[in-house]
Amino acid sequence: MTAQSSAPRTRSGPKTAPRKSGPVEIPQVLTVKDLADLTDTTPVEIIKRLMTNGIMAAQNQAIDFDTAAAVVTGMGMEPVPAEAAREDKADEDEFVDPPESLVVRPPVVTVLGHVDHGKTSLLDAIRKSRVAAGEAGGITQHIGAYQVSRNEKLITFIDTPGHAAFTAMRARGAQVTDIAILVVAADDGVMPQTIEAINHVKAAEVPMIVAINKIDLEQANPDRVKTQLTEHSVVIEEYGGDVIAVPVSAQTGQGIEDLLEAIILVSEVEEFKANPNREANGAVIEAELSPTRGATATFLVKGGTLRQGDAVVVGDISGKIKAMFDDQGNRIREAPPSAPVELIGLNAVPEAGDKFRVVKDEKTARQIVETGRRQREQTEQHARTHVGLDTVYSEIASGTLKELVLIIKADVQGSAEALRSSLEQLSTSEVRVKVIHTATGPVSDSDVMLAEASNGIIIAFNTRVDPSARKQAETSGVEVRSYNIIYQALEAIEQALQGMYEPVYEPRVDGHAEVRQLFKSSRLGTIAGSYVTDGTIRRQALVRVLRGKEELANTRCTGLKRFQDDVREVQSGYECGVTLDDFDKFEEGDILEFYHQERVN
Repeated sequence: MTAQSSAPRTRSGPKTAPRKSGPVEIPQVLTVKDLADLTDTTPVEIIKRLMTNGIMAAQNQAIDFDTAAAVVTGMGMEPVPAEAAREDKADEDEFVDPPESLVVRPPVVTVLGHVDHGKTSLLDAIRKSRVAAGEAGGITQHIGAYQVSRNEKLITFIDTPGHAAFTAMRARGAQVTDIAILVVAADDGVMPQTIEAINHVKAAEVPMIVAINKIDLEQANPDRVKTQLTEHSVVIEEYGGDVIAVPVSAQTGQGIEDLLEAIILVSEVEEFKANPNREANGAVIEAELSPTRGATATFLVKGGTLRQGDAVVVGDISGKIKAMFDDQGNRIREAPPSAPVELIGLNAVPEAGDKFRVVKDEKTARQIVETGRRQREQTEQHARTHVGLDTVYSEIASGTLKELVLIIKADVQGSAEALRSSLEQLSTSEVRVKVIHTATGPVSDSDVMLAEASNGIIIAFNTRVDPSARKQAETSGVEVRSYNIIYQALEAIEQALQGMYEPVYEPRVDGHAEVRQLFKSSRLGTIAGSYVTDGTIRRQALVRVLRGKEELANTRCTGLKRFQDDVREVQSGYECGVTLDDFDKFEEGDILEFYHQERVN
């Protein structure tokens, strides 16, 4: 052990001098030792070169691409991004399979509808139909999705009833549903949540099948349901439309076979296909932390074939699949497209809607996850930029915005419809104003999820915004605009379309810090050792440097440190080191006022 540690290990004999030319493929994140291996030199040599650049790092410490590239360039070599570094930008939607590689796959179905209209009962009835058909295993369901066979053709059902879960997954980029079943009770008819579900399905642009449930009840009136649906642009085949409507009873089982047949029919028309002969990708249906098995997750395979032993990247998580189970709890070794599978082997619990993909090995998976984490910390911005009134015109001019999607919540239905009609008339030849949902009541979490999934703006007219919805909108970058007068809402949208909209911002102070000690850094300049006197100061916040009554600078905070650690924020009563953009002429006693700009119109 001692002999090994006293001499550097190599792949082909002892290292003498570094290579003097040629490209070096560098991942976005790697250790000092990894860089030594790539350049055929020793970790000590790399550490020395880092020290000359003012960077102290041990051989097992991670450094980013830019730092490594500077070292490699100084050694006379050409740094290039490694394949793994490029791979971290790959997304499951970037898989382009040759047409000849595609084969028919089972459709993936989600059930939506108003509360108490029988969504769960319908899913239970479909499960029982599987058992009645002679399949083994009883009706025990082990994971949040299952498959049913109809005439030797499989159908995958996702057991997450409700448009909130459906849209939350879409908001996270996981468009896993192929067909949506809208459940409407024959005795109750179209209700507010039914309308919401219709709008969510339309926004997802997936085929819809209407299941008119509870037809066994005396007060059932399927014809009334069909008529009500036409009022919301859902026209069934019987009335000359293209939406299949199937009368069913989840209690008696009547119509269940007809519903399955309708799903098969729609899937044959749509021709859902995938390539099973490549590395798998897909989405997380549900996940939890098991006290006995650790992190477990249910994956839905979208393309490729998932196999035991595969290394996977799931959002900010990596892992290696140790074991997989089907929806009956049977252990399996591989899962084809559209198959739901429960697995263990991830190093943490992912979120529902996170996308997964298989990569070549665990090292690559860890590099991809670490690179993504570092990039997010550097930018500290939401992964997806949502449209706002102040960005509408620039996006129209660049050709990226063809539709301005709006969601309207109002105090009464009359106001909502009047606003909808007036807003849609503002459409121009460059962009169409599209209202995808109108309803009465306060802006809810569901409205924010729909706006996030559809990249839309919420218009709240004479109604409030739920606190949880406001917080969610701020987190996800969704714009919520509140108005009390119709012409003000129309004027704001019209100005945005013409590029004349100018939002008004006001500064909001977050906290203050007093400079008490100065530190010199060859790389960063002067660091202000400061004490936070009130509030909370944050990295990337705007900062005024005040000396007495004089404002010396108005800039941005580029770094916060607590001891040797980079931190995002520091609260009142704590000390920290502060660096600012383009300013380091600090003096002891200076006051740093941290603030942000808040839009007031």
